[in-house]
Amino acid sequence: KGFSLPTALLQHQRSHSTTAKPYQCGDCGKSFAWTSHLDRHRRIHMGEKPYRCGDCGKSFSQSSHLERHQRVHGGGEQPW
Repeated sequence: KGFSLPTALLQHQRSHSTTAKPYQCGDCGKSFAWTSHLDRHRRIHMGEKPYRCGDCGKSFSQSSHLERHQRVHGGGEQPW
């Protein structure tokens, strides 16, 4: 995988490191390199789904999941 900035490569490497994951979920013990990833993960335990489809009303815990879902309604670019 190519990276445009050296810092992006370091961040990517950190996300795969088993030693640099200091943020741990209090519910299941899973660890993360970034607090934002822990926050996103916690939505699983909390049942929080803040991203709602305007077409059918289905909700998702991550914006990327909503974007992927919206393709079923014919919106956005196709992945192929």
